[in-house]
Amino acid sequence: MYINDVNLSPVTVAEPGEAYQLEVSLYRWVEVLVDYPGSSGLFTYRLPAQLEIKPGDILSVPFGTQQLGAIAIRLLAQPNVDIPLDKIREVEDVVSEGFFPRAYWELLNRVAAYYYTPLIQVIRVALPPGLLGRSQRRLRLLPLETREGGDLISATAFLSPPAQQIVELLQGQPGRDYSYTYIQQKVKFAYRGIRELLRAGLAQNYLEPPRLTKPKLQKAVILIGIIDGDLTIRQREILEVLRRRGGELWQSELLQLCNTSTSTLKTLMQKGYIVVEDREVLRSEQGPVLAGDQAKSLTSAQTSALERIQSLEGFAQILLHGVTGSGKTEIYLQAIAPLLAQGKSALVLVPEIGLTPQLTDRFRARFGTKVSVYHSALSDGERYDTWRQMLTGEAQVVIGTRSAIFAPLPSLGLIILDEEHDSSFKQDSPIPTYHARTVARWRAELENCPLVLGSATPSLESWVSVANPGTSTLTRGEEEGQDKTQDSRLRTHYLSLPERIYSRPLPPVEIVDMRQELQQGNRSIFSRSLQEAFQQLKEKQQQGILFIHRRGHSTFVSCRSCGYVLECPHCDVSLAYHHAEEGGPQLLRCHYCNFGRSHPPHCPECSSPYLKFFGSGTQRVAQELNRQFPELKLIRFDSDTTRNKGAHRTLLTQFANKEADLLVGTQMLTKGLDLPQVTLVGVVAADGLLHLSDYRASERAFQTLTQVAGRAGRGDDPGRVIVQTYTPEHPVIEAVQQHDYLSFSNTELEQRQALNYPPYGRLILLRLSSLDPIQVQNTAQIIATALSAREGFEILGPAPASILRVANRYRWQILIKFAPNELPNLPDWEEVRSLCHQSVSLTIDVDPINIM
Repeated sequence: MYINDVNLSPVTVAEPGEAYQLEVSLYRWVEVLVDYPGSSGLFTYRLPAQLEIKPGDILSVPFGTQQLGAIAIRLLAQPNVDIPLDKIREVEDVVSEGFFPRAYWELLNRVAAYYYTPLIQVIRVALPPGLLGRSQRRLRLLPLETREGGDLISATAFLSPPAQQIVELLQGQPGRDYSYTYIQQKVKFAYRGIRELLRAGLAQNYLEPPRLTKPKLQKAVILIGIIDGDLTIRQREILEVLRRRGGELWQSELLQLCNTSTSTLKTLMQKGYIVVEDREVLRSEQGPVLAGDQAKSLTSAQTSALERIQSLEGFAQILLHGVTGSGKTEIYLQAIAPLLAQGKSALVLVPEIGLTPQLTDRFRARFGTKVSVYHSALSDGERYDTWRQMLTGEAQVVIGTRSAIFAPLPSLGLIILDEEHDSSFKQDSPIPTYHARTVARWRAELENCPLVLGSATPSLESWVSVANPGTSTLTRGEEEGQDKTQDSRLRTHYLSLPERIYSRPLPPVEIVDMRQELQQGNRSIFSRSLQEAFQQLKEKQQQGILFIHRRGHSTFVSCRSCGYVLECPHCDVSLAYHHAEEGGPQLLRCHYCNFGRSHPPHCPECSSPYLKFFGSGTQRVAQELNRQFPELKLIRFDSDTTRNKGAHRTLLTQFANKEADLLVGTQMLTKGLDLPQVTLVGVVAADGLLHLSDYRASERAFQTLTQVAGRAGRGDDPGRVIVQTYTPEHPVIEAVQQHDYLSFSNTELEQRQALNYPPYGRLILLRLSSLDPIQVQNTAQIIATALSAREGFEILGPAPASILRVANRYRWQILIKFAPNELPNLPDWEEVRSLCHQSVSLTIDVDPINIM
């Protein structure tokens, strides 16, 4: 097992700002946790005289030939290792001073234990990028002039296949180099190829030092002398500008205002009138200037829910089940306001980065500069500075995605998961494969504060936990009994918001049978109802949303002569056609490994020119709209159009300013967007969500369709929803039409219970992958055979993943199923890992969401 037994003494980890009572001079050694794959023990280092190190500090240490990140665990008067003292190496530097409060450290240990992950890996996820720096070994292809003969083609002609593949890989990189880790992921038997290239003098390896994130510094000019006669007119003007601006300005700003140079400022420094010094500039996401916002009046249901939340003391889990447009966000705002006044902080998690701009604007309009944003789309510097700002202890609100659950907020008073049902809260890779909802519950328990789970379509796990709190997910190691069950019932609350604010009705949902459309001669991808609704949008000057479950132009390209389908050379999936601007290149792209190629003029199999595009993605739907309704202006909102930083905010602002009539997009449209001007929602093909080989397919389909339908009619004008499908009789479609969560959940839970699937059963998914298809299959069979000798759980598999090959890696799976309230004799996962061949990667996914 990993280092879950690192139990720290009371003096080991201090709260922020807490003084250490022991004399540092007594300690000359420190035990650290090193960020190195496969290393799970503690290592001892010497304390340099010039550095003051405390437990919890993030360090840079020498490790072998590398320089790695490490966490200081405990100080020692004498080393606990039986090696000569002169062999113990010194700590290189302190990267960041410690911030690990006891409750936070307990949280990290719990995540490591529950998700079977090395503790240092959990710490890497919790910290901002760049703090745990790691040097890495890289391979660089040497330039032609350094090679004897200078002919690369002749030099590589006699190389082995692995070496030739590495050369091709390096040639495709502008810098002609890659890390060893990346090469090993891409090339089978990479080490043999690397060794061969080094011996042949075709490449060289080198150690790249760690890239550590540092504070951003900027020069500031400060006025320190009284303005007198020892000055030229120009110098006097500069000092007067500085005086009128309060005596301090950034140097760049002063140079621009006065149209002067740094040499002039240097003269003023020499005369003793100013000083120029480096000052830190905090990097943070910059939002628009917003007018202040006041608390809104609440409905009776909102008032009741808010009073219940505010009356809770200590830990409690609240499911806030409100229909779309019922005002859940206003409850969040009014629940947080008194906490900030008490000096406490709040953490708000959202499933998608695309949702943060709109939510952040509402929070900043209410709370101003006390609101920070934390997610992966920020630059490393922005995340680093935002993370450090949290450590100041000031009352603040942090809004972020999944990883923000580890935000180091002291005095945490409330945790909120908005759209708690969303699968984006679960991490599939890399490890730890944690679910933010599970970690949020642990953190709320440790911080002794309430946890609010908000959704119009709660996950079945959350629904069952409030219907029967005694069946909630158990933490490994807990002993269950009557007292625990009663405690769960007292601390679990269900709050309902059954109506929209201002008594606005939920939009009627019209189901269109596309089979009948085809029989009646309509071959368009848009039904006649949807076409009529598009025409009315322009006439009434209203706006609409069109939902498609896939991006791109077409889902695959096939030859009409021989049936050949163009596939990704690295994955077992078809290439999707992506249409660029008119006259631009025609591109085929893999949505799994991002491989791209130009669209061929002829079939690669039979040379036929008749290649046809099948299926409809956002690009093709947008093209059809432009062809059939040229008067409609539209904006595409998918991962292709929102790649650039700030793109989510830009596109939504354009739509809110009525620069377009239609917003055409994928899953991002379903995740909590509040667009009051939208009166029409169209779903082009609901069937793409229904027929998937996943036991959660029906739940996901109901949630997605209900959520996207809920975008309509949130303003003064009534809404309308049109869902196109080839299976209108499907129970999910019928439940969506009636906005009936209760009947859907009852039907779905009956099926889950019969098959012992979550929330009535527990799952652990073993994901194995390798460049070698035979090796990964054999390893999967060996592990499954070893597991089948144990009792207390059911083994499903081994079986190939639904898409066997992704990015040239072959994937197999083993599913372990067991009862939720029982902890069977689960295997020692270190023994299971030892059964893996060195070329096979194993990921243990506890409580998996995606099993395809």
